[in-house]
Parts: sequence; C-alpha cells; structure tokens
Amino acid sequence: MLTVLMYILVPMPCLFFGGGSVDFISSRDAGDWGDAAKFLTGFSAVGSIAIPAILHHAGLIKAGAMYIEFASFFILLCTVLTFNQVSRDDSW
Repeated sequence: MLTVLMYILVPMPCLFFGGGSVDFISSRDAGDWGDAAKFLTGFSAVGSIAIPAILHHAGLIKAGAMYIEFASFFILLCTVLTFNQVSRDDSW
C-alpha cells in the first residue's frame, strides 16, 4: 500500500507546481516552484522503488513481491513516457 501512495504522489508536484504541464521538467527556467516540483517528483519516483527494496531488506516482504513491485513501476514508467510522447506528437 505504501507504493500505491507513492504512485499517487508522483504526479502531484507536476499538477500543483507545474500548472499541470510536464514542459517545465525539461526547461532550465522553471523557477523556484518548478525546481521544487522537480525535486518532489524525483523523490516520489525514487521512493516508489526504494520502499519495496527496504521492505525486502528488512525481511517484511519476499523477493517475488519486490520484483512484482519493480515490474509495476516499470509498466507505469513506460505508460507515462508513451503518453507523454503521444501527447507531444503533432500528427495525432
């Protein structure tokens, strides 16, 4: 359930500080709020990988559960990147 919370938190800084657009992530002139959004987005993304690894290291979950969490993160990442690429493409 902690990783679900992290998946919910990943897009929130982009929505709140970036105005709902992901264009500020690649720009250098994002400003203070844009920098805060970049940091919080990165923190949430790393946390969604780190939480299963820490739980496995502590012996609270087994290796299979950790790998399933990593696979779900990979699928989520591919989905977000594909959606981002399609939404930026002008031919659609």
